[in-house]
Amino acid sequence: MHRPSFHRVIEIRTVGNSDSGTARVALEDDYHHFRVQLTFAAGKVSSAEGTALRTPYDLCGNATAQLAKLRGMPLSPDDSAVTVFTNQRMQCSHMLDEAGLGIAAAARNIRRRRYAIEVPRHIDGETEASLDRDGLPVMRWRIRDSVIEAPQPFTGQAIGRGFSRWAAEHLDQDEREAALVLRRCAMISLGRLHDLDAQTHARPSGNCYVQQADRALQAIRVIGSTRDFSARQQQLCATDRDWLDELAGDS
Repeated sequence: MHRPSFHRVIEIRTVGNSDSGTARVALEDDYHHFRVQLTFAAGKVSSAEGTALRTPYDLCGNATAQLAKLRGMPLSPDDSAVTVFTNQRMQCSHMLDEAGLGIAAAARNIRRRRYAIEVPRHIDGETEASLDRDGLPVMRWRIRDSVIEAPQPFTGQAIGRGFSRWAAEHLDQDEREAALVLRRCAMISLGRLHDLDAQTHARPSGNCYVQQADRALQAIRVIGSTRDFSARQQQLCATDRDWLDELAGDS
């Protein structure tokens, strides 16, 4: 029997070169399902569009328009560069993550990339979060109460505020990208410990587009939007494959 777990898959495709081309990124997890497409010209983002397929709040889809603020951003191999170019608190965190990964893949001429993340349900505050990249295991953290206990060099690092700066200072490019992807999942997996459908609207925390104080109370909870992929991880992003692969003519 499968232990209940949070699962996320991110699929990336790019065509062209590090100067001009297109990237498509699909993301699906227990709470979300988004697609992002970016085009590049003269080494900069020329368009950025999102599609919201499944969201926790009814206004999340409106955040797709915010991706247009990435126009003009120079391509960067650093997936977190999008957070410097635009105000991440006014974006959907997950679509902005997708955009950052797509831009980084295009800048590095990575044609295909797949991240698969699992965070088993916490027991007494402890879990082991793992990340596979392109079908190979590359990162596993033992976490207790939002602090990574092992392995090195992550031991003692809290997954909250300050983690991104620490990762930029101590990890190489591939490690940093994987760590930021895994950290995002480790944080939001905590939502599985609560009945999210008991909410009536988003919290006005200011952390993302729908959580802005002037919008949160109108962002109504989409009841039944959370799904459990514990025993069916292969279904994550399955409906995105044709859309992804037609970019490279692989379908």
